[in-house]
Amino acid sequence: MAARRNIYLVMAAMMAGFAGTPARAHPHVWIEMQSDVVFTEDGLIKGVNLEWTFDDGYAQMALEGLDADGDGLYSQSELAPLTKENISSLKDYEYFTVMRADGEQQKIGEVTDFGQIWSNNKLTLHLQVPLEKPIDPKTQEFVLKVYDPEFFIAIDYVKDDPVDVVGKLPEACKLVVKPVPTDAELDQTRTMLSTKGADWKPENAEDFGAMFAQAVSIACKA
Repeated sequence: MAARRNIYLVMAAMMAGFAGTPARAHPHVWIEMQSDVVFTEDGLIKGVNLEWTFDDGYAQMALEGLDADGDGLYSQSELAPLTKENISSLKDYEYFTVMRADGEQQKIGEVTDFGQIWSNNKLTLHLQVPLEKPIDPKTQEFVLKVYDPEFFIAIDYVKDDPVDVVGKLPEACKLVVKPVPTDAELDQTRTMLSTKGADWKPENAEDFGAMFAQAVSIACKA
């Protein structure tokens, strides 16, 4: 049963009968996120840590039937099949994670460090998304965006301490979190998209979801 409860299949059940385009779609699963940019001892960026806390509606559907001992809690062993299936399904979407160096999207490796917990009546998934090749932020601009390209799942940073650094951040560099788009900016983007044809693509080979995603960058002095 757990194999049928990955993020996209549960989302599909929640939005049965829904039809729309990426430009006009509304999210049907909500995720609150925290992230870390992970550095090596040499000051290279090797990937990012993500922590996603799911909305109650998704959690209730995903957890249905998983409380094997009926104690009202969900142990690691009870959650393990769901967690494994979520990570497997997310691989097909590159874990909703886009990392760029000087505007060029970087290849990411397979996620092997992950887990999921049920605490305080919340379901939280954590994973580390590795880069195939580390990035030197002193020579290339690093930008991270985490989003569903079809905008069916809303992934938003928490308000307090949304992003941090793990490892050695070079002294000449700093972490920059772009402000959350205002409602006016979002409306302006939606209006602009409504004027574009079906074949139109955003700049830098990005997609519709990227235009609504909050960006994180590492800025280094020359």
